Amino acid sequence: MDDNCCSQMSAGSAVCEVPSETAQRKNHPEAICPRCGEKGKAVQGKTIKSLLNDSFNSLPDSDYYFCRTQSCPLVYYSLDGVSTYATWQVREKVFQKEPDADDVYVCYCFKHTAAEIRNAAPEHRAAIVTAINHGIQANQCACDLRNPQGSCCLGNVHKLIKQTQQAAGQP
Repeated sequence: MDDNCCSQMSAGSAVCEVPSETAQRKNHPEAICPRCGEKGKAVQGKTIKSLLNDSFNSLPDSDYYFCRTQSCPLVYYSLDGVSTYATWQVREKVFQKEPDADDVYVCYCFKHTAAEIRNAAPEHRAAIVTAINHGIQANQCACDLRNPQGSCCLGNVHKLIKQTQQAAGQP
């Protein structure tokens, strides 16, 4: 795997993959959020550095995890639970924390908001996914730096589209 976060799947659609640095770091079974108790997802230090409001001097060298729990105020935490970073310390709104906010990005690289996806006609939603896939194939994404979860947004985009269609009674 190369250092880009994106590659092409055999079916012709693109998918962002976790960069090799993170792939080598294993999720520890004990990597649970010190605030909510749910297991987190490993993220690279460069993801945190690119998204925190804090100085890099205050970021201890450690393995860090992303907390996906919507009701938990923590976004990142260290394995030992000593270093924690809450939503107010992150430069961007976090989709997993504020999925109902209209202005939260679902796709951070290509700047698609939740409201844009929810309010779009079905054919426009498909065009958004196609545009994201084209951007991924052209190596224009930087999910490891722009997306707070440190990996591809495409799953979040598809999930929001599915939720929106179900709420509207669409297939």
